[in-house]
Amino acid sequence: MSAPSASHSHRRERLYLVWDIAIVVLVSANLLLLLVDSLFLLPPLNAGLEALAPSLHQAYDSAIHQRFMTIDLVFVSIFLLDVLAGWAMAIAERRYARWFFYPFVHWYDVLGCIPVSGFRLLRVLRLISLLIRLQRLGAIDIRRWRLYAFFERYYRVLMEELSDRVATRLLSSLQEEVQRSDDFTKRLTEQVIQPRKAALVDEIARRLETTVDKSYAENHQEVHRYVATLVTRTLEENQELTRLRRLPMGEHVAHAMERSLSDVASRVVHEAIDGLRSPRFKSLIGDLAGSGIDAWLYVDQRTDRVTEQVLIETLEMLKDEIAVQRWRDELDLR
Repeated sequence: MSAPSASHSHRRERLYLVWDIAIVVLVSANLLLLLVDSLFLLPPLNAGLEALAPSLHQAYDSAIHQRFMTIDLVFVSIFLLDVLAGWAMAIAERRYARWFFYPFVHWYDVLGCIPVSGFRLLRVLRLISLLIRLQRLGAIDIRRWRLYAFFERYYRVLMEELSDRVATRLLSSLQEEVQRSDDFTKRLTEQVIQPRKAALVDEIARRLETTVDKSYAENHQEVHRYVATLVTRTLEENQELTRLRRLPMGEHVAHAMERSLSDVASRVVHEAIDGLRSPRFKSLIGDLAGSGIDAWLYVDQRTDRVTEQVLIETLEMLKDEIAVQRWRDELDLR
């Protein structure tokens, strides 16, 4: 059962593919006809063609232009048949939640079947949707087409320019709002920072503890050597210890004192670092961070002006950054 079913599914997919390719060819031919006939209606081009190739002008006028509506209706009948067949297949495959959803999803296909000049342009969307479908099926790879590369490149340029204009206008509006506001810094402090003060204090204390602990763990040998060197230099400069070295057995006593003091100093440093993990130290760091944040959050008229100016200049810097046309580098337009 599975092999015949797979074979049937494969044949159906191939049939869909052939039909889609045929519709692409027909839509392309119809759009080309629309373009040529529209150009034929332009008086300068019409007169130029008649002067350069009167026989071709007469043949096109009698065979195609005067029968344009009839030819277009032939295309429309095929396109309408395609829409009805697609609708029927969507119902049979239960592609959508309701049977009547298909014409709303494929509205450009339905409206493109109306033989009116404005609706005929929607056949371009029909062609694009068919090309995308063939791309998904792997029948074509439009990304390798030069035409696609051309439009994709300038589409990126257009989108970058539009987005830059919108972003610049938005940042300018923000600058104007900040300048018009009388209590922006105060509201920023009260509504944004103050409610998160406890979390900020905890984060500052945690990061300080982690930084000190990690630095000591990575450099504890250097710290101990530095402490030992510092103790040795201090003792060598001590006059009392110098006199002690001159006494009998004084050198041994001095060395013993030096080792003892170095060991004591190293232990003091080690115990101090271990004390960073204690609840008391965490409480102390929290109090210091809290006091610092309170001082930072204090707002007066001068603080408000400084904060406002910093924010405005930051927005101006962002506007300058947005104004850089990076697409010029991509297109080598320097």
